[in-house]
Amino acid sequence: MKLDVMRVEVTLEAPGLDAEALCRAAGVEASWWEAALQAGQVIAPGDGGFDAATLRRVRRLAWLQRHFDADPELAALVVDLEEEIDRLRARLRRLGG
Repeated sequence: MKLDVMRVEVTLEAPGLDAEALCRAAGVEASWWEAALQAGQVIAPGDGGFDAATLRRVRRLAWLQRHFDADPELAALVVDLEEEIDRLRARLRRLGG
């Protein structure tokens, strides 16, 4: 699957992505998106739509499920842990560690 990176970057400059644009940018079907949303693996947006962080999360979830045949709950746990590691590393950098 080849993504049109330019289109995705232009789309992200908008205030937020709607679900249809998010699915296109992430390369997932609407049914995949609905299942992930209902399972709590992604959070529904506020009024501004989905942001780049949500797009990264959806892409990572889908990639883990496709490439490793990971169970959706396991993929979500892996992404949660990766995001927590990123937050902790950012905190360490702020603290000068």
